[in-house]
Amino acid sequence: MKHTFKGGIHPREGKHLSKDKPIREYLPKGDTVYPLSQHIGAPAKPVVKKGDEVLAGQLIAEAGGFVSANIHSSVSGKVKAIEKRLTASGSKVESIIIENDGLFNSVEMSGTDKPVKELTREEVIEAIKAAGIVGMGGAGFPTHVKLSPKEPDKIDRIIVNASECEPYLTSDYRRILEQADGVIEGLRIVLAIFPGAKGIIAIEDNKPEAIALLKEKLAGDSDITVNSMKTKYPEGAERQLIYVNTGRYINSRMLPADAGCVVHNVDTIHTIYEAVRLGKPLIDRIVTVTGDAITDPANFLVRTGTSYQELIDAAGGYLNDPAKIISGGPMMGKAIYDTDMPVTKGSSAILCMTEDAVSEFEPSACIRCGKCVEVCPGRVMPVNLANAAERGDIDAFLKGEGMECCECGCCSYVCPAKRHLTQTIAGTRKLVLASRKK
Repeated sequence: MKHTFKGGIHPREGKHLSKDKPIREYLPKGDTVYPLSQHIGAPAKPVVKKGDEVLAGQLIAEAGGFVSANIHSSVSGKVKAIEKRLTASGSKVESIIIENDGLFNSVEMSGTDKPVKELTREEVIEAIKAAGIVGMGGAGFPTHVKLSPKEPDKIDRIIVNASECEPYLTSDYRRILEQADGVIEGLRIVLAIFPGAKGIIAIEDNKPEAIALLKEKLAGDSDITVNSMKTKYPEGAERQLIYVNTGRYINSRMLPADAGCVVHNVDTIHTIYEAVRLGKPLIDRIVTVTGDAITDPANFLVRTGTSYQELIDAAGGYLNDPAKIISGGPMMGKAIYDTDMPVTKGSSAILCMTEDAVSEFEPSACIRCGKCVEVCPGRVMPVNLANAAERGDIDAFLKGEGMECCECGCCSYVCPAKRHLTQTIAGTRKLVLASRKK
């Protein structure tokens, strides 16, 4: 099967492989696996044990603290085990394994049909917390925490991140094209708990169909605007998104709330709509399965816990043997060595490539060209940070503002010496963050 380019988005972005593929629902056939750490914060605590019968939508693990999130079964069946399983992070995480009975019997779900203006802050946040919603753009920050800033009256902008600037990914794009009403209603629900705020749907200009659809549906709406942004990676990074849409600057020591903003991914906003209006917990999401090694690239509405390998098979399997498989996009995703791992709340894509452009080159000495500095959205000097990281010089790393790195991958991408700048910096950032938690 030959993949062809059909205008609108340049082929080098890879989005042409799946952007015109409507969302297909996929129901898992095998066991489903639910890691207890699918979010930033404390792992969830199991409320089921081996041998228990469960239904789709049933709570199987409760939040382990305020900064944590509930986890629900996405299938009906029996708890087979609670044990460590491999995740896309590369580590094994304590997980609940459910033997899927294939019936998908569900708990009763019911939301509220109250007009948006009558919704209270407490009932909206409680519905979001109960549903186990987290940031679905990859960060995994519990949404009920994000919507509970210390000074809610200072929030005046709710920004929906619809930029989807990462190459190859098209799940957010398809969500807007096919389910725009749910996205808009989700945003209105969030606006209801911040009465002084206005909504912005921020989307890159390489998605004209989605922009036109949103503007048509929001014509005459004074509370929500659609902002068409220049297509430029990493425009979807939180700090860049806030600056482009409000002119306000934040750094690593600040939260978006410090700039009067709350930022949510498109999928997160739609899931808020489902939680409040339908009473539905976060048990599914859209995952793009794509790359030149995939026979039939697709956008799947898939239940959490589903095996990556099942989704690859559902996309027709491999057209060619993949040299690299990435969980997520090519810039910020994680290369994986095993597809026997589950879709989690933060899984956006499975990217299968016939060439491994990174392994083809051996890193060489820095030639001091300055290209990494030119492209860095964090306005730091990646070469100096990487050198400090390699020496283990934490003081120099911090003095060089290493924590301002957003790990976008731009420096590694442009480096003619093929140095692994982002990975080196990211490793030291993790060490610093871990030391601060102690």
